[in-house]
Amino acid sequence: MMNFLMCSCVVLLDLVAVHSRVLMQGRIVGGHTAAPNSIKYIVSLQSSRGQHFCGGSLVHRYWVLTAAHCNIRAEHMMIVAGDYIVNNFEGYEQYAKPHRLVPHPLYNRSTNNADIMLIKLRAPMVLNQYVSLVPLPRQGTGVVEGRVCRVSGWGYSRLGEGQARFILRTVRVPIISTARCNSSESFNGNITANMICAGYRTGGRDACKGDSGGPLVCGGRVYGVVSWGNGCGDAKFPGVYTVVSKFRQWINKTIYGSYIRCPKYERNV
Repeated sequence: MMNFLMCSCVVLLDLVAVHSRVLMQGRIVGGHTAAPNSIKYIVSLQSSRGQHFCGGSLVHRYWVLTAAHCNIRAEHMMIVAGDYIVNNFEGYEQYAKPHRLVPHPLYNRSTNNADIMLIKLRAPMVLNQYVSLVPLPRQGTGVVEGRVCRVSGWGYSRLGEGQARFILRTVRVPIISTARCNSSESFNGNITANMICAGYRTGGRDACKGDSGGPLVCGGRVYGVVSWGNGCGDAKFPGVYTVVSKFRQWINKTIYGSYIRCPKYERNV
């Protein structure tokens, strides 16, 4: 079976006392630097040491959408919204500790099926000119082949004397049919109904696993979560994303299920 968790540019995060391991790869491939604070819904998932390891999307003031394989346990994690260059304080950032992590119960780390997770924050993010929510698609809605979407994330570079700084980057990629992505020349049947592929036939534009958990946005809605791939920007192996619309009911139940609705009027039946 194909080893889903390897890429030629993989760097293994060294997190002491963390049982789960998160694989980190290079930056967004073939894209460009995003304009400062232009992608207001993206958040940085950072270790307790302040090291960025995954992306995420703010879908509610208290909730972040990301990938299940980004789970390093709540006590080791910090969520940062309003960021542009991580590890470089700009004054617009908001920090929140997770209250709890909710990976999808059907997540399979061997196949990466149902690679989706919600993070509830201890305190809500404040929505302003630097931080906003991204809309979710309706349950079961799809994205047609050829639709061009945008994926964003932080890449790793070393600027001057080895100081690591992560600048937000973005790239546009077209949706690829599941039939093509599942062909014997590509992922050979390993793409499930909960996954979608995006990339160019010539390769060269893609997300890497350092961008894991980040948003694939189509028409202003987050239709995909960066999940896995085989290499970065490979023409035969486009990026693979979790299909958010397959999990919209689960998302609603997780976020709103604990709320008790009190009817305005009651009557005897």
